[in-house]
Amino acid sequence: MTDLTRLPAHELTACYADGSLSPVEVTQAALAAIDRLDGLVNAFVLVDGDGALAQAKQSEVRWRAGESLGAGDGVPTSIKDIFLTRGWPTLRGSNLIEEAGPWPDDAPCVARLRSVGAVLLGKTTTPEFAWKGVTDSLRFGATGNPWDAGLTSGGSSGGSATAVGLGMGTWSVGTDGGGSVRIPAAFTGTVALKPTYGLVPMFPASPFGTLAHAGPMTRTVTDAAAMLDVLVGFDDRDWSAMPTPTTSFLDGLDDGVRGLRIAFSPDLGFGRNDAEVERLVRRAVDVLAGLGAEVDEVDPGFADPVEAFHVLWFTGAAKVAESYGPDALEDVDPGLRRAVELGRTTSGSEYLDATAVRMDLGRRMGHFHRTYDLLVTPTLPITAFGVGMDAPPGSPSNDWTSWSSYAYPFNMTQQPALSVPCGLTDAGLPVGLQVVGPRHADATVLRAGRAYESTTSWGSLVPTLAAN
Repeated sequence: MTDLTRLPAHELTACYADGSLSPVEVTQAALAAIDRLDGLVNAFVLVDGDGALAQAKQSEVRWRAGESLGAGDGVPTSIKDIFLTRGWPTLRGSNLIEEAGPWPDDAPCVARLRSVGAVLLGKTTTPEFAWKGVTDSLRFGATGNPWDAGLTSGGSSGGSATAVGLGMGTWSVGTDGGGSVRIPAAFTGTVALKPTYGLVPMFPASPFGTLAHAGPMTRTVTDAAAMLDVLVGFDDRDWSAMPTPTTSFLDGLDDGVRGLRIAFSPDLGFGRNDAEVERLVRRAVDVLAGLGAEVDEVDPGFADPVEAFHVLWFTGAAKVAESYGPDALEDVDPGLRRAVELGRTTSGSEYLDATAVRMDLGRRMGHFHRTYDLLVTPTLPITAFGVGMDAPPGSPSNDWTSWSSYAYPFNMTQQPALSVPCGLTDAGLPVGLQVVGPRHADATVLRAGRAYESTTSWGSLVPTLAAN
């Protein structure tokens, strides 16, 4: 019997078109998965079952009439609780936000999803104001991993990754300011893309500024490309929004990697990987070479920009707290409080120095991509650790950046970066392969991820909690 919660969007919509499945059946299956599994992992802060079924019935009518709204019509989808969503509270994991509302607005990505008939299931968990690389908050608690509920899902889009991984919806949309869609994708064995900055418009603007991206979270690269088609497009509420693309990200997706020049950097020149992570990533790189890519093992040639990133990130955190008054820090995550306090002491000169590091990093990567079409790295140097912890035991720092050093540099440069599953460790935990391209090369990044995915079975594995 087919598990409706594991079908990708393109198979769902093909079945809707020929009448062999209904969006109502598929939405019921997603809601049943939430009922069965979310108590174990805490992926959702809000589920609107009645609303979702009403949307699914409307989608069913459209499909039967031959009037579908496209590739997202009837696809069960969740929204990270950072994005404004009309009629639902957006609490951002914080006790500082009142639930009462009103909530009249949709963020651009939510409006896009509505416009194509996606079935909106609910809002997914996030750490407070999406400030860190794991998902827990004083308001909503911690989110577990689909492969072991006692391990972290990563973050800050951990609720979305866990929801997608467990079949609690086919798609989700997350934010990524320092790795926040890619970190949980790697930890949960799912797929996530941080697009080129500005490709997916944001409103309201993130307090973390132009580090923050929005992107698709799915179980397959094809779904990520299809969902990206929905999410992109100019929105005049975002001063940095790019023009609407004129072609689909599905075009050429299966063209392979033959002839592409790929740089493989196992550690960016400054990281250190768990042995099993390195083994699995090297094996994945061998697959890309076997598919015809020209692969060189080479570092891109920059030092760890973590101190500059901290200046940019912590000042953003300070801006988050500013609007909630002088007593706000009494009611926030202790780690966020520390970040805010550090951000408040940053001078304008220090901020400009960090911005200069960022600009130089972008220049270096631009030069690097004159030679190489893509850069491939591990998404993370480690696998998931205990839920409720900001860093694994033995980490040199409790900052989440201490174990995610392959993620945040590419927020600073605004490049597209994809995480795709590339294997399981002996302990049965997922490992992610990161594919990075020059700015505006999102289609090439997706094509390489799809080429790898098409030759492996990692993306089709069912997580332990769902299988049981």
